[in-house]
Amino acid sequence: MTPFGPQLRQWRRRRRMSQQALSEAAEVSTRHISCLENGRSAPSRQMVLLLASALDVPLRERNDLLAAAGFTPAYGAHDLSEPEMAPIRHALDFLFQRFEPNPALAVDRRWAIQGMNQGAARLAAWFLADATLPPGVMGNAMHLVFHPDGLRRFVVNWPEVAGVTLARLRRDAARDPDGAGQLLDELLAWPGVPEPAMTGGDGVLVPIHLRRRGVELRLATLLTTLGTPVDATAQELTVELYFPLDAATAAWLDQGLEGVAQRG
Repeated sequence: MTPFGPQLRQWRRRRRMSQQALSEAAEVSTRHISCLENGRSAPSRQMVLLLASALDVPLRERNDLLAAAGFTPAYGAHDLSEPEMAPIRHALDFLFQRFEPNPALAVDRRWAIQGMNQGAARLAAWFLADATLPPGVMGNAMHLVFHPDGLRRFVVNWPEVAGVTLARLRRDAARDPDGAGQLLDELLAWPGVPEPAMTGGDGVLVPIHLRRRGVELRLATLLTTLGTPVDATAQELTVELYFPLDAATAAWLDQGLEGVAQRG
């Protein structure tokens, strides 16, 4: 039996789909899916891609499924610094610049920071001015928030923000166990991490309320991803945008860190 059959079964169970449900989604007979999972039939390249699409398998793992069936990868997985990724870098730079002075950053599937604008750098510098954090924490947006010496010290509504964030990660982990799933396990290992929230509260969103040295900031976040990517790295990128929720926060962001520091 090739490794494809067990991997197909694993992804189907991760999606909580029966063979009948996958059969209907992919328009393939249940008998053929059973034969593929048990190794009695070998899939064509087209069949691997069809089933991976029906199961909403991330592009990087679709390549793994192809390899398990004996085929070459169908999707690129370029580093963001490579020439092929220049259009992606240009798009991020454009978005970062236009979004100033509001914070914006790009992260990968494990929330490792791939870039940020000056607004995000100023925000991190202000709230983490006295922090000494390991490089692995400094380079990861989620660890920066959840580490005991990170941003969580300044989040006034920490239980609410942490609970909703972890709930979102748990949903993402079902789709991407090697990315969001691994990150979730790491965050839950930190002391003082609350249980994920079951709801988002009474409002339409959960604001982030930050406080340090008399500065009070209230921000909302918007997550966006690239449309129709054909590269695994591009598919895994998420841009997080922070919006001010009141005039005081907008004014703080407008004047930047130096102006706030001079006021005391």
